[in-house]
Amino acid sequence: MARKVSKQPETETIEADNFIRVAVRAASDKKATEIVALDLREVASFTDYFLLSTGGNPRQVAAIAEAVEDELRKAGRRPMHTEGYANAEWVLLDYGDFIVHVFQSATRRFYDLERLWRDAKRVEFEVEGEKN
Repeated sequence: MARKVSKQPETETIEADNFIRVAVRAASDKKATEIVALDLREVASFTDYFLLSTGGNPRQVAAIAEAVEDELRKAGRRPMHTEGYANAEWVLLDYGDFIVHVFQSATRRFYDLERLWRDAKRVEFEVEGEKN
């Protein structure tokens, strides 16, 4: 009789952290600003992390999102859902255990997800000597 083996939550967290690092690096390489990762595990049940970043205009927002999507695909992850590429004010890439949000500045200020999810812990990541 085959026994079901489930992943340990710690393993899933480590995997999510590694994929978020890939996403942070990809966003940073496309000159995204205000890159912030929020750990939502204690305050939400629909995902574990948000990764937020900002682009200066619709073209840069789309380029950041495409770079994140491309690098995560190379690392073995594909989004379950994407939206927002059409107008590129806010592109969302849903990977299940983490969600990547790429905003234009005004849209990010308007929705203010950091304030909305202020009870979430910020996660620090180093990217080429920079702290994000």
